[in-house]
Amino acid sequence: MFLIGFAMACAGGWLLTNQVTVSSDFFASGFMVPVVNYRMNSFGLSLVPFIIGIGFLFYNGKSVIGWLLTIAGLVIILAGILMSLHIFFRPTTLFNTLMMLVLLFGGIGLVVRSLKPAPGLPSGDDAGKSETTKPS
Repeated sequence: MFLIGFAMACAGGWLLTNQVTVSSDFFASGFMVPVVNYRMNSFGLSLVPFIIGIGFLFYNGKSVIGWLLTIAGLVIILAGILMSLHIFFRPTTLFNTLMMLVLLFGGIGLVVRSLKPAPGLPSGDDAGKSETTKPS
């Protein structure tokens, strides 16, 4: 049951992600400089906390503020990259979309169902004990 569900989930996931197109404008959230008609982005500003945090860590590797600034800088950079992505679902037929979703979620359901314990089997506490060996 697990292997069938896993195969279904993999097939559905692959078919679904195969319909997705991802493109980006590298840090498209910049602003236009009106006089020279030049688009500036804010990527350099997002590096400032990361660079300061790295400086603190080179000075003292156990610096809490250094670790906080470095992690905050990485989060800001990753958020900027994710926000600049444009994700589109390519047009497909309703039948294909339903097949993708049924395979994906049906497979996940079979995997979860195969992981829960089978009904009627004794649990770990009562395993191996019969009626005659139980204390009264």
